[in-house]
Parts: sequence; structure tokens; C-alpha cells
Amino acid sequence: MRVAVISAEAVPYSKTGGLGDVAGALPKALKNIGIDSVLITPCYWQTKGEFLWETAIRDLNVEWRGGIYPAKAFYSEANGSPTFLIDAPSLFHRDSIYGYLEDHERFAFFNKAALVLLRRIGRAPDIVHLNDWHCGFAAVELAERRRWDTFWQRTRTVFSIHNMAYQGAFGLGELWKLGFGSGFARDRFSFDGHASAMKAGLETSDTLSTVSRRYGFEIQTSEYGYGLEWLTRKRADRLIGITNGVDYEVWNPATDPELPANYDINDLSGKRECKRAMLERFSLPIDLERPVLANITRLTAQKGIDLMMQVVGEVLAAGAYIISLGSGEKKYEDFWQSLRDHAPNQVGIYRGYSEPLAHLIEAGADMFMMPSKFEPCGLNQMYSLRYGTVPIVRAVGGLDDTVQNWDAVSQTGNGFKFGPYAADAFLEKIYEALFAYGDKDLWQKIQHNGMSVDNSWENAARKYVSLYRWTLDN
Repeated sequence: MRVAVISAEAVPYSKTGGLGDVAGALPKALKNIGIDSVLITPCYWQTKGEFLWETAIRDLNVEWRGGIYPAKAFYSEANGSPTFLIDAPSLFHRDSIYGYLEDHERFAFFNKAALVLLRRIGRAPDIVHLNDWHCGFAAVELAERRRWDTFWQRTRTVFSIHNMAYQGAFGLGELWKLGFGSGFARDRFSFDGHASAMKAGLETSDTLSTVSRRYGFEIQTSEYGYGLEWLTRKRADRLIGITNGVDYEVWNPATDPELPANYDINDLSGKRECKRAMLERFSLPIDLERPVLANITRLTAQKGIDLMMQVVGEVLAAGAYIISLGSGEKKYEDFWQSLRDHAPNQVGIYRGYSEPLAHLIEAGADMFMMPSKFEPCGLNQMYSLRYGTVPIVRAVGGLDDTVQNWDAVSQTGNGFKFGPYAADAFLEKIYEALFAYGDKDLWQKIQHNGMSVDNSWENAARKYVSLYRWTLDN
């Protein structure tokens, strides 16, 4: 089976969130279980020069807006699998990956270039795996081409929804200049008076997937469907939820090179040294018995920062440390800074993102807070489980699928989970976790339960292969 994964971002070349982690890890996992896989992603200026690669195609000429755009394609295996990076300087060499009025043009071009590239490098893939709204354009183009182009006739498309909140909306009048002027294309893109690349992907692709079983049901409701729940319900028979995996070659406390001491499920002593190093890094008093509650996230409303703002006073009053890594909306950044100023001996913050520091926090913290409003999958709760850091989460999306609430009677569960989006429900679980932390044997049992869970990408990749085979047969 030949599979092409197309994504607007992919680790280690680019990343703004979970999409980058998934797109970078899946092709490698597929390759490791014997699938002929290739990743195609843009070459942003932030990417160029950071990895060893070669120019694979110097004349990747793409028909674009009535002319020819002379793009290039670089080749790399920095993520452990064959990868082509589309180089189009005027479109991708910018200060940030997203956030431009013409984002729909940029990714429409990327989709067209990816299909031109696939034609240049060999036989047609059996599956083209598209990710989020950025790739809705390719879903429509492939559906049209299969009608008359024998090269693509056996190719099928899988469209993965990572976040329904972002739908790639733009004006219907733009479709013509992007090369989607047919009635078929216009019908697929049209949604509520504008064009939606997410809607096009959902309606046109052969099979749909999303990044957790729970989120697959949630996006069929008005609360999480963002106006497209009618379409996900209509296509529910071709929609499946597959929880993302974790790359244990990167996220493994037993081998993690970013840690001052390694540890595993049989010997957790190194975690204590990581806690010491983390407290030193944030210039906090070295009290290894005091619990640390951490959070690594984009500071947006989706991530439940409002709930954190309502409970941190009680958490500090209980004597715990709080550590936050991330950046985002100014009001949330200002809040964390003011909290740090108010309690400099209990609060540590880092504005921005640091991969080495993220690893140290996952290892050094005792608990990890994820009170998300919605969370299609989430990765940090799975990193936390592996690192013996007990997650406190809201029961939504992938958080509900991957975290089992602790039951002291049966000694089962690997974290603490609450339902309603309410500060008192969140605080109740924090208090439960703090109480459990006070019993070392009990706490170690919770840690062991989490560290023994297999959230590997190999498991997830095998589920995707089953989905690909079903898609080809149906």
C-alpha cells in the first residue's frame, strides 16, 4: 500500500499545535510497520536551513492563477520518513505559518503543488491522507480528476479533522482564480454564503477520520460542529475516531536526552531529580515534597485558562507550586505574569515555547492541568501519563478517551476527570489529586497505572492502515 500524507505543518519541520505532531509522527509510524509512506508539507522560512536535505525537484512547475509558478521541492528524512517540502518563497517565507488574509490561496497552491509532486515521484498513491481545512482543496481536485485522469482513478482520500473550529472560510468569488470554477467544486465549497475548505474536505473525501473516538461523536453536535454538524451526521457511516499516538522515541523518560536524570516505571527516583532541576530552572524554592501543578499550552479560551484563573488562588493557598509554559492571548499572559509577581516563591512562568523545557516540565511536575473547553485529542495528557505526571482533565474529546478517573476503592484509573465546564468541578478534582498525593503508595499506584498505558503511534498507525484498507474496499 502506498500512502501520501499531506499536511500544512509537520514536526520537526513546522509546528503550531497538535496537527504538526500528528503529521510528523504518522508517516514514520506507517513506514515502521511496512507501509510505503511519504509526507508532503510546505517549506516555511522558519524551516529552511535547520535540517540536512537536498533539492529533489528544481522545476516543480504548478499551474497557478493563469500562469506557471516555478516551485521547488526539498527532500528530507529528519522525521524518520521520506518527506518532500514544497518551496514557494512568495507564499511560505513569512513571519508566521498562519494568520494571513490570503491563507486560502497559500494552501490551495500547496495542495495543487502536492498533487503535481506526487505525479512526478512515481505511481499514484493508493491513499492520499489529507489533514484539516488546509487540504480540503486537494479533496475536491482529486474527486474531479478521478473522472477523467487515469493516473488518479484508483486513488482514494481520507480526510482527518483535527479541529472543527477552524474551517478555512473565504469568498465564493475566489474559487475561480484558485482553479475551482466548476459547478461541482462550487457546490462542495459553498457554505452559508461563503466558501469553506473544511466543508469541501468533509463532503468530498471518501472517508473521514478524527483524532479521538469521543470527538468523532462531539462534532456531530451543535456545540462542537460549528455549523457543519449536519454534514458530519450525514457522513457518520464513513467517519471514525482514531486517537493520536505518542512517539515514544521522543517522549520517553527512560531515554529522554532533555532530562537531567532518566527513569521508568520500575524506578521513579530520577523523576525527583527532574523536579529539582525544574524548580531550579524557574528559581523556585527547592521543596521536593510540595506538589507541582503544571500546564503547557497555547493561552486561549479553548484550553480552559478561564477555569485556571478561577482556581489558582485556592491552589496556592493549599501550598502547591504552579508552573505554566506557553503564550497566547494578552489577557491570559498578563494574568500569569501578575500571578508570578504576586507569588514569586510558588509560581513559575515561561512565555513562548521551548521543547527542552516542555520535556523537563513533563518530567518534573506532579500533576498536569488540562481543563479544556474542547480538546479533539490532546497530546500532553498522554505525555504526562508516560512521565508519571498525573493528569487532571475535563472529560471532553481525547481527554475523555485517554484518561481514566482514579477510583481509590478498586485502585484503577490514571488521572482525575471532571465533566461540567465549571471552576468548582475543576477545583474538586484538584483537591482529590492533592489528597491522593499525600499518600505516597497510593500516588505511586496512580503513576504506575498511567505509565503502563500503551499510547504508541504503532497502535494508532495500525488502526489507520485498517481504515485505509476499508476505504479502498468500500
